[in-house]
Amino acid sequence: MNRLDYPNPQKIRTNWFDLNGEWDFFLDKNESASKEPLSLKTFDQKITVPYSYTFGKSGLTIDDYYPVVWYHRNFKLDKQAGKRYLLHFEAVDYQCDIWLNDRLVFHHEGGHTPFEIDITKWVKTNNDLTLKVVDHNDPTQPIGKQSWHDDNFLCWYTRTIGIWQSTWLEETGTTYLTNFILKPDTDNASLNIDAYVNNHDVAKLTATISYQGREIVEGSASFKNGRARISVDVSDEQAAFRLHYWTIGDPQLYDVDLKVTHDDTVSDTVSSYFGMRNIEAANRKLYLNREELYLKLVLNQGYYPNAGLTGTVADFKGDIEKMQAMGFNGNRIHEKVESNKMLYLCDKMGFVCSAELPSTFEFSQKSMNSIDTEVNAFVQKHINHPAVLAYVIMNESWGVNEISNNQDEQTYVNGLYYRIKAMDNTRLISSNDGWEQVKTDICTAHDYDTDTEIIKSRYNSLEAVTQGSPSLSNGRRLFCKGYENQEVPFVLSEFGGIAYEEQHRADSWGYGDRLASKEDVLNTMSGLIKQVMAIDSCSGFCYTQVSDVEQEVNGLLDHNHNYKFDPKKIRAIVTSNRQYGLQVN
Repeated sequence: MNRLDYPNPQKIRTNWFDLNGEWDFFLDKNESASKEPLSLKTFDQKITVPYSYTFGKSGLTIDDYYPVVWYHRNFKLDKQAGKRYLLHFEAVDYQCDIWLNDRLVFHHEGGHTPFEIDITKWVKTNNDLTLKVVDHNDPTQPIGKQSWHDDNFLCWYTRTIGIWQSTWLEETGTTYLTNFILKPDTDNASLNIDAYVNNHDVAKLTATISYQGREIVEGSASFKNGRARISVDVSDEQAAFRLHYWTIGDPQLYDVDLKVTHDDTVSDTVSSYFGMRNIEAANRKLYLNREELYLKLVLNQGYYPNAGLTGTVADFKGDIEKMQAMGFNGNRIHEKVESNKMLYLCDKMGFVCSAELPSTFEFSQKSMNSIDTEVNAFVQKHINHPAVLAYVIMNESWGVNEISNNQDEQTYVNGLYYRIKAMDNTRLISSNDGWEQVKTDICTAHDYDTDTEIIKSRYNSLEAVTQGSPSLSNGRRLFCKGYENQEVPFVLSEFGGIAYEEQHRADSWGYGDRLASKEDVLNTMSGLIKQVMAIDSCSGFCYTQVSDVEQEVNGLLDHNHNYKFDPKKIRAIVTSNRQYGLQVN
């Protein structure tokens, strides 16, 4: 089975079909207030889903931004009695109304997280599917790195609107899995399964665990009020230490088949996978499977040529292979909820990643509501991925700009910390990455100074760092008052950002002064990374960034995601010290 053949490699059903591809499209320049689907005659263009019309791969060339768009397509279905049909959207930015056969069947708000609709009672043999999407890029909605100005500026990029991740249709039985959580417990060599179905009918869940095609164990439980829980021993005598661990560079994955039976008939079957791994913080250090971990991350904006936020399997795999070739052991997926397939590839290729809530840029009741609508789905999308080691709630106080003195903002971020921790206690949380942190599992700093001696002097004392404002480039205290004494690991989670392009453009942007040659960049990079790795109290770093993006030229790769520098030279720098948490030199 090639999991990448399916839209969601972690939740595979065999009866499905792809709805990506050519759709009818209408750019609603008058911002129609219509609450009914448009006449088919109105759709005067074609668009390639799942690309936003603001990017070339959509098949459209539209210079201005219009916040209301419409989609339409038809599809045929061999509808079977006793079956149910689930319509999936991985991400639609931002608000959408969905009609099926002239019936309004769903309204969704939130531009980054997946949702599914049971369309069984409306679907028929020949079907018309219509979407209206509205996205004003309001600063009170989570927009991440999308510019809320008319033009791009600094490190904010072209807007995305509409269907920008995969859409597909699945067939199931009458009782089907709506959600399941796979929590590894390495201390007890067990997997805890928490599964939910769509109704309260009497049904049974059976979970079959295997490793590389060989069955390890099977467990079962009845659903009670639509929920079933199973704990199974997944130890294996053929494993070196009784478990096949998921580790960086050696990502052992177990397969799990989940079967729902109703009235002694199989009603739903889902194929998934999991990794046995444990991430924790103790004694101001990070540990993966009880071994000290030193993070060597690179900041990943997740933008692709002529495609914006929408990547392909080739894009994702190519980037991971290049990042690994340059010596990094993970990526900080920045201000973006990534594709199911990118997350799977991180799992499969043993490459750490983070899960980050895209930011708003204003604090208000409206912005809190906007974040709240996506938090649960955000956690559920990432919860079963072993490569995801941490959640990032806020970044650099974006959307909570007065958090250093505003008790309301501090309380809200703390509330998100505890809410996410309650849903998923298997990961660490960075509450406000970069500075002005409140309750957090990791102390993080952002510093784009390129003077190695200054970096050395700023971070040689962890006590001084946590009690003050180490980076002069932003002048912000690392912690809000009263939160300075948390005994958590320290990570320099943004630094570097050395701007370089062979043909300098007047409108390009980057941190610091432009350097004249590739050798100058590599020498500066070498000094910075080696100095950071020499900081005894530091548990890792995140270098900015993977690739150039539009006006920003801080990348190790160019706009087409090709190497700008010799990867062997970068690898020699990145791997010169701090292997698995230990000082090499």
